[in-house]
Amino acid sequence: MIRRTSRQLRIGKVTVGGDTSVVVQSMTKTDTRDIHATINQLKQLEDCGCEIVRVAVPDKEAATSLATIKKGVSLPIIADIHFDYRLALGALKAGVDGLRLNPGNMGDKEQVSKVVAAAKEREVPIRIGVNAGSLPADFQPRAPLAERMGNMALEQIRFMESLDFSLIKVSLKAFDVPTTIQAYQMIADKMPYPLHLGVTEAGLPRTGAIRSAIGIGVLLYQGIGDTIRVSLTAYPCEEVFVAYEILKSLGLRQRGPTLVSCPSCGRADVDIIALAEAVNKRLEKISKPIKVAVMGCVVNGPGEAKDADVGIAGGKGKGAIFRKGKVVGTVSENRFLQALMTEIESLNERGL
Repeated sequence: MIRRTSRQLRIGKVTVGGDTSVVVQSMTKTDTRDIHATINQLKQLEDCGCEIVRVAVPDKEAATSLATIKKGVSLPIIADIHFDYRLALGALKAGVDGLRLNPGNMGDKEQVSKVVAAAKEREVPIRIGVNAGSLPADFQPRAPLAERMGNMALEQIRFMESLDFSLIKVSLKAFDVPTTIQAYQMIADKMPYPLHLGVTEAGLPRTGAIRSAIGIGVLLYQGIGDTIRVSLTAYPCEEVFVAYEILKSLGLRQRGPTLVSCPSCGRADVDIIALAEAVNKRLEKISKPIKVAVMGCVVNGPGEAKDADVGIAGGKGKGAIFRKGKVVGTVSENRFLQALMTEIESLNERGL
């Protein structure tokens, strides 16, 4: 795939856009006014691989708390601002690395000008975060929703450019996947700035991961997107896990193990589902990009998973351990999990 080339910008220590890798974002789900809880969640997000985090700033107390939060973490922090431009000014004063402004509820040009001036002085990027659910009812009401979203973003871009400001990132999120895809497609070649991808309010993990994978995945495959956030009704590290799985499935990023497992069928002589679940649980402790296969057929398993670094193919009472599609040993059924994990840990220690 050929990626759309956007302008680079820095959000704290992270470079976004250009030829850099797609960056994984999430958002804290704590009350930002609870400094201790927010710092703890930010550290957990960093540990699970998140690279940029957005935090809600609903009032002045939350904006003031950001200064202390910033001192307690190393992750770049983006302040999420709605309605009140003064909260953006307070967040900038507190030292945030980026702002997200919603043009659907912050349309006063004089107020936005003040925020842009302060961000420009501090060299802090602003994400123009268009959300389908907060578009003003009187903004191009007869146009299709995706077109309205794109036009609102372009209008805000032109306004910021008129203020000699170009540290811009853009997002166009909707719950409806086709609308989201169309909005990003329509704007991708109309401006040069990085695009942040997401399907907003995607839902609980099982359904939300699917909606996000389709919406974000289609765009990434078309070369569109510089940062992503998977919006799930779940603990935020789950968002990060799904984001990396999307990137791994397209060959855009590699982080942590990839488990290849067959679906099982009537030919299987072992409980392949239970074995795969047990292996997956053990793999959570490994951070290196090892590809592991758990297959139910001794005859076809190694060949079907020949790209795996290591794997096991179960048979009646015994299984074959293989590396890169070649069988290197056999073990009894009661040693399947132990033998496979020994092989994995050996590879992990040797650095693959």
